[in-house]
Amino acid sequence: MDERREEFGVVPICRALAVHGVQIAPRTYWAHRSAAPSKRALWDTTITEILAGIYEPDAKGKRPPESLYGSLKMWAHLRRQGIPVARCTVERIMRYHNWRGVVRATKVRTTIADPAAERAPDLVKRRFKAVRPDVLWVADFTYVQLVCGRFVYTAFVIDVYAGVIVGWECSNSKHAGFVESALRQAAVLRRRQGHALPGGTIHHSDYAEVCVKPRICGDGLRSWELLVDFSA
Repeated sequence: MDERREEFGVVPICRALAVHGVQIAPRTYWAHRSAAPSKRALWDTTITEILAGIYEPDAKGKRPPESLYGSLKMWAHLRRQGIPVARCTVERIMRYHNWRGVVRATKVRTTIADPAAERAPDLVKRRFKAVRPDVLWVADFTYVQLVCGRFVYTAFVIDVYAGVIVGWECSNSKHAGFVESALRQAAVLRRRQGHALPGGTIHHSDYAEVCVKPRICGDGLRSWELLVDFSA
């Protein structure tokens, strides 16, 4: 009404609103206009100005480090500054102005121990050293976040002696096939290079993961005559 009052007048606007079911008497509007701002409105204005100085960029387009705070941390920050503001007030004002802190990305968990999976003995005992190639292979898989926000999984096999990746594979999901493919690639590569795998090559990994490593423990590793090794 304040925006259109000079153009249409208060009474015509009240009549138009009444047609749409919004009953506002002209005297109610003028009483509201003449009333002094409430303590809450004044306090909200004060807190809004403080928060705007934090979350809105300055003339150089920069913001203070506190602009990374969410409502909870911002409330604690204001309290430390001696500003006795309620947490709900900070939350309400930040929500109204769409001021948000930085949200940590969800961490993808790649290893979930399966209590039913076969537990091979720990042959390495944290001694990650080898006197020659293909004595000890260390394998694992992790996730990589793409620019678009999606995750892909990468499995790899490292020859401890040379410290190089001898096999790797990527996949959009966690499954035994792509982990086994990395192992197969490593074995084939070594044979093409003229380095047949010696008997007793240790394949070291962490504990079997649900739906990923149990099958490899039983099939993939033994098909290449590798010794299975797990550790925490």
